[in-house]
Amino acid sequence: MRGRYLALFFVLLLSLAACSRAPLHHQEAFVFGTRVEVLIAGKSEAEARPAAAAVLREFDRLHRSYHAWKPSELSRLNDAIAAGRRQQVTPEMAALIVEAQRLSLAGEGLFDPGIGRLISLWGFQSDDLPTTLPAASAVAAWQAARAGVADLRLDDTDVSSRRRQVALDFGGYLKGVALDRAASILKAQGVHNALINIGGNVLALGTKNGQRWRVGIQHPRRPGPLATVELDDGEAIGTSGDYQRYFEVDGKRYCHLLDPRSGQPVMHTQAVTVLVTARMAAGTLSDVASKPLFIAGTDWPRLARQLQVEHVLRVDAEGRWQVSRAMQDRLKYVGDRPAALEIIP
Repeated sequence: MRGRYLALFFVLLLSLAACSRAPLHHQEAFVFGTRVEVLIAGKSEAEARPAAAAVLREFDRLHRSYHAWKPSELSRLNDAIAAGRRQQVTPEMAALIVEAQRLSLAGEGLFDPGIGRLISLWGFQSDDLPTTLPAASAVAAWQAARAGVADLRLDDTDVSSRRRQVALDFGGYLKGVALDRAASILKAQGVHNALINIGGNVLALGTKNGQRWRVGIQHPRRPGPLATVELDDGEAIGTSGDYQRYFEVDGKRYCHLLDPRSGQPVMHTQAVTVLVTARMAAGTLSDVASKPLFIAGTDWPRLARQLQVEHVLRVDAEGRWQVSRAMQDRLKYVGDRPAALEIIP
């Protein structure tokens, strides 16, 4: 479907597996509105299948629990906030909110899971893409209120908000959380060599039968990869792109990545890819960090340092590439190296 390309995809993994004597189990499903895949290396089918199935069950549970516009624990909390009521939530949701607030603060509010009302105004809280622009007055009213995740208050597992306009949407956050959950589930079941892909957000464990896992970074304007990168154990990679979810009006592209400062879709960037080295919650950070860097535009190097992300690739609206020095050292370009390439120290 238009605008729903995967940000990253596996390069020759399955075809190479067919030629290899070492086992490589592959299982997939459709969750979080996208295709998800689990590849497990070095285990028999009998060992790998239940481990992958456990991961996919957890993905489905997270998706159902935190859906932003269908009945869920998240939607019930949003209803309570809109009504000015306190709401008791599960310890898991309370922890997610606390972490979201921390990450939002680190990203200077450019990543904000509390702007669900703005996302809804633009029509992106739907299984179908919008076809018209929101009323300018409605966007202006949202800007005047400027409510976000920082307005939430937690007392243990009781959640309240000083502003009723807050509405949580974990769409730019939950896939990364799910990657980290998947890693924990697999390790608990004795799987230490795997690759998990959630619509282009990828986390690597161990190796693919002794070789580093290699993934491709999707070109934002044509089919196929612009580069590939090998991942070490525990590393995660994520991309935000204007080609993933967007609509067009009068030939102008409006993507789902919204700038909370202006209330408008970002126009100056086509894609940002971040690679997060092995650390606690690497998957979560890989999903989150690409959003504020995408929105920040040319100011992304400063914000990347603040988020402690060293590996970044940005493609601007004119197709020019900016690559951090650390990321440049990891990339293998597909075809010729781009002429308009700036390496950022």
